[in-house]
Amino acid sequence: MIDVGIPVGMRSAGEPTDVIAAAAAGDLRAFEQLYRQFSPRVFGLCLRLTGQREAAEDCTQESFVSAWRALRGFEQRSRFSTWLHRIAVRTVLARRRGLRVEYEVGEPAAGLPEVADPSADGMPLDLERAIAALPEGARHVLVLVGIYGFSHAEAAAALGTAEGTCKAQLHRARGLLAAALGLVEP
Repeated sequence: MIDVGIPVGMRSAGEPTDVIAAAAAGDLRAFEQLYRQFSPRVFGLCLRLTGQREAAEDCTQESFVSAWRALRGFEQRSRFSTWLHRIAVRTVLARRRGLRVEYEVGEPAAGLPEVADPSADGMPLDLERAIAALPEGARHVLVLVGIYGFSHAEAAAALGTAEGTCKAQLHRARGLLAAALGLVEP
């Protein structure tokens, strides 16, 4: 049987291991290929964590700069995408702790697609805006655990909180999100 469509370096874990190895060896074109492949997901993560398009763009760029600098130390004990997401989460959290957050003003990210509820006759649900409007702690946990599939332990470690706090924040986020979307009565 002839195998077409899946490059040799991507067969094992769904990631371009040969491209990752070349980028780790300093190949800028290989890293550019990784950027093209992974930047949309990293941007989505940053956008959901920050709630602001401009901040998400900056965090995405900073994440890939950090990844380029640290790539030689990538030991492949986890998937590349997981390693990259951890860098992005740390970048967003560092930005939130920094002074720059005091000067970032603006509406939640504009131009996000609306998610329509096919059973509703009213206005479409705007899930992305509802997530962006959540309090920071609740939004971070919802994005990491509820959307990106981190375990509570992984999210707690990334956010620097206790696992129980992470679970409580997720419960809070889900309740606030349901109320914001009109899925429960206030």
